[in-house]
Amino acid sequence: MTVANPKPTIGAEIEDVQSSADTRRIAINKVGIKDIRHPVRVKDRTEGEQHTVATFSMYVFLPHNFKGTHMSRFVQILNSHEREISVESFKEMLSEMVDRLESERGHIEMTFPFFVNKKAPISGVQSLLDYEVTLIGEIRNGKPEMYIRVIVPTTSLCPCSKSISDRGAHNQRSHVTLTVRTCDFVWIEELIDLVEKEASCELYGLLKRPDEKYVTERAYDNPKFVEDTVRDVAARLNADDRICAYTVEAENFESIHNHSAYALIERDKEAEQKAAE
Repeated sequence: MTVANPKPTIGAEIEDVQSSADTRRIAINKVGIKDIRHPVRVKDRTEGEQHTVATFSMYVFLPHNFKGTHMSRFVQILNSHEREISVESFKEMLSEMVDRLESERGHIEMTFPFFVNKKAPISGVQSLLDYEVTLIGEIRNGKPEMYIRVIVPTTSLCPCSKSISDRGAHNQRSHVTLTVRTCDFVWIEELIDLVEKEASCELYGLLKRPDEKYVTERAYDNPKFVEDTVRDVAARLNADDRICAYTVEAENFESIHNHSAYALIERDKEAEQKAAE
C-alpha cells in the first residue's frame, strides 16, 4: 500500500511556503510575533543594570507578492541578544530584524517592569516601586527611530476641591505617561524623576506614619489639575536639549466621579527646528 504525498525525510529539502508568491496583491503593514516574554538586562543608574522580564512584539512590513514571513526568525533574533539592552543595542536588533526578514520596514516594542529603590521622605525606610517601561523602535528605509515610554503613577489633588471645601480636598491616583525620542543618552530614572517632581506628590512602596503625614500635606500644598500636570512636565521637556520629541499624557482616576480626567500634549522639537531653518 502506498501513501500519497509522504512527508519528506530528515535531511531532505523542504519547501519554503512562506516565501512563495501571493497573487492577491495586498501588502501587510505589520506581521510578526506578539507578546513573547524574554529575560533581559536593562541599564540601571544606581546598580549598573537590573534583570527583568520583558514582553516583546516584533513586526515587519510584508510586500504584496510574498505569501508570508518567517516567524521563527523573530525568535532567533531575540535569543541572540542576551546582552544588556540599551537604546543602541535595541536599534541594532531592529536593523538585524529587517535585514533577516528582508523587509523595508520594521517595528519592535519591548515592555518590562523597571524597579526603583525609593526612600520614604521622613523615615528614610527603603522599598521598591515598579514602573512600566516600553522601548519602541521603528525603521523605515534604513532609518531607525527610537522611543522610550514610561508610565509613572502619582498622586494628584484637585485645586477646585481645595478652594471650595472647608475641610480637605479630594485626591486620586494618577498615571502620567511620558513617551520621548531622545537626541542624547537619558536614564530611565531621569524621566521618572522629571514626572514625579511635577506631581502633587510622588508614590512610595512603604511609608511610616510620619511619611504618611508628609505625603498627605505635600499633595494638599501642591494641588494640580491634569492640565497643570501635562503643562509642567512639558515645560521641563522643552528645556531639556536631549529630548527631540515627546508626548506627555495625564490620567486622573477620579475618586468622586465614575470617569477619568485626561490631558495630552505632544511636540516634535526636532521637526520644528528643521522647519524653521
